[in-house]
Amino acid sequence: MSSNEPVPGRYRHYKGGEYEVIGTARHSETDELLVVYRPLYNATGLWVRPRHVPRNGRPQRRDRPALRVPRTEPLMNTLIGTLAAVRRAIEQVAATSATVLVLGETGTGKELVARAVHESSRRARGPFVPVNCGAMSPALVEAELFGHEVGAFTGATRQRIGRFEQAHGGTLFLDEVGELAADVQVRFLRVLQERTIDRLGGEGRPIRVDVRIVAATNRDLGALVRAERFREDLFYRLNVFPIRLPALRERRDDIPSLATHFLKHFAHLHGRSVAVVPPRALRVLAGHDWPGNVRELQNVIERAVIVSEGGELAIDPEWLTFAAPAETARTWSEQEKARILAALRATNGRVYGPGGAAHRLGLKPTTLYGKMRKHGLKRDADWA
Repeated sequence: MSSNEPVPGRYRHYKGGEYEVIGTARHSETDELLVVYRPLYNATGLWVRPRHVPRNGRPQRRDRPALRVPRTEPLMNTLIGTLAAVRRAIEQVAATSATVLVLGETGTGKELVARAVHESSRRARGPFVPVNCGAMSPALVEAELFGHEVGAFTGATRQRIGRFEQAHGGTLFLDEVGELAADVQVRFLRVLQERTIDRLGGEGRPIRVDVRIVAATNRDLGALVRAERFREDLFYRLNVFPIRLPALRERRDDIPSLATHFLKHFAHLHGRSVAVVPPRALRVLAGHDWPGNVRELQNVIERAVIVSEGGELAIDPEWLTFAAPAETARTWSEQEKARILAALRATNGRVYGPGGAAHRLGLKPTTLYGKMRKHGLKRDADWA
C-alpha cells in the first residue's frame, strides 16, 4: 500500500457522517484506486458514503445528496403514544454498561428498543450486531456466536469471526434468547462473567471482548427456569435491567397515532400522495386484535398505502380476517402454534413475500421458521 492510499480505519465524510475503510485495491486496467468500505449512519439517519475516491485517497466533493436507505426512523421518535415509561427506561440505562433484557410478545418492537439503547449510549459509534437465536441451526450456534478456527469441525476451511467479536466495542442484540440450547447457555454465562470467548478449535486461547449485551424474548424466562429449561444463573445475569413492552391490544389508544406515523413514513418511502387516515379506516383498525402487534399494523398500513388511490387511506377489512384465535384456556404456546398453522394454511405453506405467512403474522421469515421448528411444524402435512 502506497503512502497516498487510505489506511483502514474511520474517515469523516463531507456530508457530516462517517465511513470505515476496510481495504483497498487497484483496478487492473485503469489503475484507479478502489476502496472497500463499510458505510456508517450519521445522526440524521442518512447512509453516507464516498461517491468516488481518487488517487489521493480522499472522497471527492460533489453536490449529490447522500443516499437515504429504508431503515427505522430516529428511534426514540418511533416510541410514541403510551410508551413514555419505555422511553424513560431507555434514557436511564443507555448511559450505563448494564445488560438489558427486553420482554414482550412478537412484533412489539423489541429490536427497536435494543437499537434505541445502543444509539443513545456511548457505544453508538460501535457496531450493533443482531442475532436471532431461534433462527440459528442448533449444530452451528456456537460457531456463529463464538467463531471457529480452521479445522475446528468438518467443513471449517477458513477462520470465522463470531458475533461476539463482530460486536466488539458495540452492542450484541440476542433476540429470542430463550431458545438457546443448554450447552450454549453455559458458554454464554461464562462470557458474561469473564468477558472473554474461546473460538471453536482455538486451543483454549481466550479472546477478550468489550460488548454490551441486550437480550430479548417473547417467552416467560421465569417459567423456563422453573421447568429447568433455562439456567437460573444466566437468567439473573440477563435480568439486570428489564424493559417490558406492552402488546398493541393493551394500548389500543395508540393505534391512531401509530397508523398516522406509518402512513407518513410509507407515503414518503413509496412516493404516494396518501395523507389521511379516515374514521372508517380507524374503526377497522380498532376492531382488530393484532396478534402480530405493531409489526402487523405496520405491514397493513404499508399495504394500504400502496393500493390506496387519492388522499385517503383505504383498508380492506378482509386483510384483517386473519385474527388471533378466540381466547381460551389454551396456553400461549398453543395459541401461537394455532396462529402459525392458520397462516400457513391460508397461504398454502408460502412463508416469504407479500401476502406470505410471515407477512400475515407480522414476522420476519427467519423468525417464523424458528417458531415452526419450535412447534415441530416441518412438513406440508402439518398444515394441509
